[in-house]
Amino acid sequence: MAENNAPQNTDHSPSARSRGLGRLVVTVYGIFAISATARAGYQIATKFTEAPLAYTLSAVAAVVYIVATVAMARRSVATWYLTVGAVLLELVGVLAVGTFSVVAPQDFAQDTVWSVYGRGYGFVPLVLPFVGLAWLYANRPRAAAGSR
Repeated sequence: MAENNAPQNTDHSPSARSRGLGRLVVTVYGIFAISATARAGYQIATKFTEAPLAYTLSAVAAVVYIVATVAMARRSVATWYLTVGAVLLELVGVLAVGTFSVVAPQDFAQDTVWSVYGRGYGFVPLVLPFVGLAWLYANRPRAAAGSR
């Protein structure tokens, strides 16, 4: 019986983004990118004067989801760092907007994707950045992973 003495690559790489859980995470981000973009586009086009803060924040959420989705789907170290930045911005956004929409609801005449921590989306916007960051950490590029 022949042994396979080839060194095993145990480091995670950006290619894991297109398999298994990575594909699911990218898909969910893609759905949120489309959903947030459609919502913000409609709100801004039809009733921006009713709640300019909320609708602008919806547009910001849409851009963050688009950047995260596109960067997450790419396979380079640079896009991994871009994805981490976008997901961290998403986390800060959902926590900040969620908190402000609870503390000062009068400032949010209409909901955003991140209002009340994403209540209108089943709180997925609150959970998604934690899942995204955990997955990104587990699949960090070799250069970022260091020695194990």
